[in-house]
Amino acid sequence: MADNIPVGSTTEGAIQVGGDHPADARVSAPASYDVADFPVPHGREEEWRFTPLERLRGLHNGTAVDDGGVRYEVFTPAEATQERVGRDDPRLGRAGKPVDRVAAQAYSSFEKATVITIPKETVLSEPVRISVHGQGGTAYAHHVVEVGAFAEAIVVLDHTGDATFGGNVEYVLGDGAKLTAVSVQDWDGKAVHAGQHTALVGRDATFKSVIVTFGGDLVRLHPRINYAAPGGEAELYGLYFTDNGQHQEHRLFVDHAIPHCRSNVVYKGALQGEEAHAVWIGDVLIRAAAEGTDTYELNRNLVLTDGARVDSVPNLEIETGEIVGAGHASATGRFEDEQLFYLMARGIPADEARRLVVRGFFAELVQQINLPELQERLLEKIDTELEASV
Repeated sequence: MADNIPVGSTTEGAIQVGGDHPADARVSAPASYDVADFPVPHGREEEWRFTPLERLRGLHNGTAVDDGGVRYEVFTPAEATQERVGRDDPRLGRAGKPVDRVAAQAYSSFEKATVITIPKETVLSEPVRISVHGQGGTAYAHHVVEVGAFAEAIVVLDHTGDATFGGNVEYVLGDGAKLTAVSVQDWDGKAVHAGQHTALVGRDATFKSVIVTFGGDLVRLHPRINYAAPGGEAELYGLYFTDNGQHQEHRLFVDHAIPHCRSNVVYKGALQGEEAHAVWIGDVLIRAAAEGTDTYELNRNLVLTDGARVDSVPNLEIETGEIVGAGHASATGRFEDEQLFYLMARGIPADEARRLVVRGFFAELVQQINLPELQERLLEKIDTELEASV
């Protein structure tokens, strides 16, 4: 197991080799754009067993009504374009279909989708910024980001305010393209957010996803990676801070169906307070045709107080032995007393020592963002969360 955490360290996932299991064997229905193809979940299904359905406010059963309670702002630098399109636009759905009822409901409910295009061989001078601010209502949304061949871009999605929100995002990378996508969930305390983020990675293209979740009563995100051609690389990073009563769930799926592609997953979470609940599911499938695959996934959780709960399940399914490497690890534990003692013995107060340990725990993920102003904002948010618990 990588990265030792001495108290309560566990690896709960499984490695399966061979077999006739279909992709996403842990879901109850095949991917589809049609809501009717997905039964209403009851909580007994594998993909819903950790989710408190009563807190989804009808996103899962069709009773949530879009009343337009969300304000959108999109900034694109001069080199990129943005459009509002109908659902008949052929660019929608290229990255992949919805895989659960909420994602299908969001796909069938939006009025207009936002398509952002970065032309081939273009390097953006500034990031694309998509702001979603809840104003107390319910809304569905769909965003598509297309990055042309050998183009480079950073896209930031920022979710704030109070809303019941179902939103899907597609990322389509051309050959040799490089995209960093940062999604921040900094909702107010009563917000609900569920959605699917799907990337289609082209030949020799590089996709980096950084998902940061702080706010909301319930957040359930489903990042997914598909490869279009050999040589694609995907890096998936995640940071979450789960507070008193919050439910934060991240369910990843990396589909290695193409040979000679690479993926690396690192998610870290901190939890504090009664009934704080974090769920991390990391599914990686290496199909029989995906020779030369190199993949690894890691989830680490730091429990700061009694009463918090973590469910961490890494799953790795391998259908070919001709791979470069594959592995996974999961660890959950408390503060190391030795770390705190070391800092306090050098004159650092206990609260400050605690803050430094948590900052260090998250440091490698914050550094992946490469936007100083956003990095500082997230570190300040971590400090605020810690101060609230003192």
